[in-house]
Amino acid sequence: MRRTLLALLASLVLGTAAPAWAATDTQATDAGATGAQSAAEGAQGVVALLGVPGLRWSDLSARETPNLWKVAAESALGSLSIRTVGPVTCPYDGWLTVSAGIRSAVGYRCGLPPVPERRGAGAVIPDYGYLHAVAGQRHAGALGEALRAAGRCTAAIGPGGALALADRSGAVDVYLPSADGLTTASLGGCPVVAADIDDIARPYMAGGYIPREAEPVAPEARAAAVRAADAKAGAVLAALPPGATVLVAGLSDHGSVPHLRAAMLRAPGAAGHTLGTTSTRLDDVTIIPDITATLLHAAGVAAPPNVVGTPWAPGQDGTGPVQQAAGAFEDDDAAGQTIRNMLTGFFFGLAVLQVAFYLAAFVLMRRRKALGRVRTAAVALSSVPVASLLVNLVPWSAAGSPLLAHVGVIVAIAALIAAVALAGPWRRSPLGPLAVVAGITGCALAADLLTGTSLQLNSVMGYTAVVGSRYYGLGNIPFALLATGVLLTSTVVAHRLLERGRRTAAVAAVAVLGGIAMILGGWPGIGSDFGGVIAFIPGIAVTALMIAGRRVSLVKLAVFCVIGGVVVMAIAFLDYLRPPASQTHLGRFVGQVLTGEAIEVILRKLAAMIGTMANPILMPILIAAAVFLVYAVRHPGQASAGVVPAAFEHSPALRAGLVGTLVSGVVGMLVNDSGAAVLSMALALAVPLVIAAGVAALPSGGRETTGPLLPATPPVTPKPA
Repeated sequence: MRRTLLALLASLVLGTAAPAWAATDTQATDAGATGAQSAAEGAQGVVALLGVPGLRWSDLSARETPNLWKVAAESALGSLSIRTVGPVTCPYDGWLTVSAGIRSAVGYRCGLPPVPERRGAGAVIPDYGYLHAVAGQRHAGALGEALRAAGRCTAAIGPGGALALADRSGAVDVYLPSADGLTTASLGGCPVVAADIDDIARPYMAGGYIPREAEPVAPEARAAAVRAADAKAGAVLAALPPGATVLVAGLSDHGSVPHLRAAMLRAPGAAGHTLGTTSTRLDDVTIIPDITATLLHAAGVAAPPNVVGTPWAPGQDGTGPVQQAAGAFEDDDAAGQTIRNMLTGFFFGLAVLQVAFYLAAFVLMRRRKALGRVRTAAVALSSVPVASLLVNLVPWSAAGSPLLAHVGVIVAIAALIAAVALAGPWRRSPLGPLAVVAGITGCALAADLLTGTSLQLNSVMGYTAVVGSRYYGLGNIPFALLATGVLLTSTVVAHRLLERGRRTAAVAAVAVLGGIAMILGGWPGIGSDFGGVIAFIPGIAVTALMIAGRRVSLVKLAVFCVIGGVVVMAIAFLDYLRPPASQTHLGRFVGQVLTGEAIEVILRKLAAMIGTMANPILMPILIAAAVFLVYAVRHPGQASAGVVPAAFEHSPALRAGLVGTLVSGVVGMLVNDSGAAVLSMALALAVPLVIAAGVAALPSGGRETTGPLLPATPPVTPKPA
């Protein structure tokens, strides 16, 4: 009873959803309840998965692929993000993920799934125990085991179908090597069918493995393979009984470049709708573990606890004609590819600009020259991160050259923000431009969290469905920008309050603004950021303590980090109490703690974090900003002509905000798998803004001078006699 009441409370408190996926969330929750009921009442009909590894929407047409085109016209349509463990998914890993219900991989460069050995009407996958004992895939066979325990017969066509439906011993009830000569009777009356149609992927395999090239097969050969796949799909569809639920999924990549793949759900009332799930919080994007959940739901079988996906559900928005929908999905893939292709170049360029800025600023400030230009450059450089998010307010992906359009719009928006920051009446205040840039950054991200995170999706600072590391909520780098923007903005407010002698109100302003941002960033279904809450609380607390005039110690800092951990686990536990279909990864992590799987997750993220420490692009940003900041504080007259100390002297609250930002950045670096990226982006935003404030706070107001701007040591005030 207590758990029921807690679950009801949690569902009421946490029942928030971004408008873009609110209907999908409700449908998936209802689907979970219906699935549990039907598990007791028996199967509701036949459900079939047609896995076509490598299938893209651009492969389909009414003329070349009439069978799949007909299914598409009768189905809810979407994109399938096929990310498993590595950046590229081979057919073996795709089918294995369907089997396990969680992202899985064989553990080495892979290709097609193994060919089963016939055993009567069924088959057994050879050396299946390898997956459990050696490859560490403890959940392999979860789908087949759940179906067998519920008394559901399974029929597999092809090696991939057998891998998907095999139980933990590697066995399936009915096995057919291919769709050739397939009839309804061949399926043995089994209600769950999985067909491996590998004609597209097979020509790409090099020596049995997924190729290292992007497109090693000629377009004409691919077109022929697509036609062959469509013919086999037609044979499977013809053998299914009328009214069967059909899933079509392009389960893998075909080369070294990941893509979004085609996904279709043919079911009553699905035609003309988008296809999404609560796993992605997107109306038109699903993931492979969702296929596992969908098959189990359609078969009337409750999903095992390890299955992280949720059933596919038609969205509210219509897709229009198939050709129009396919074009839109291909545009989404192209947008993701554009971001993926420009990531290295963008961050390399940002690193070069950051390092060049600090070197130039060091030289110019030592010579007491062009300080106004240093301030302008600092404000412009700090405007780039938020501009890389606001670019998604413009339809850049529709341009003839999306990459050039994307970069051009970022530059234009950054220039506009810098112009506003330096041109308004607030420019006369040393903290004015800082408040504008930090305020725009914090407000943009807060608004994005409240409206479905469309700014972060397909953003160089955010994430893409093509890469598949995150689909909604607050990403690791956006967390760094949100924390930095909010903390610096709150310190500007605190500065004004301190000028009026209202210290308590100044502390409250930091706590309230920081607390609101922290809740948005960590709340399930909004920010859903685990590590961000842990890192944000110490930053807020340190900033507030320093503004209050209190001493900050390592013991207090450790206590704040512990509090952050407790708070995020409490939020995650409330999320865990919700129905499985409504949980985010926060709630699922609690489930992993209870099943003992959390250690694997933590170790994997720890390894990823450590790996970022050797990143040749991110580390220069971090090192250059940190060295400049430390040297400027310790040697104010030599390094920066007193610019940084002038900023702190003008506003002690700014010093508190910067220290709080550094604390959040360091903790965020340690608890997030993005590691160094978190701290480097926090510094990339904060340090140039502090320099801009310091230039304006100098006695000369940033104008060029030949005399000393600020003594290296503070003047000594004579004691009264």
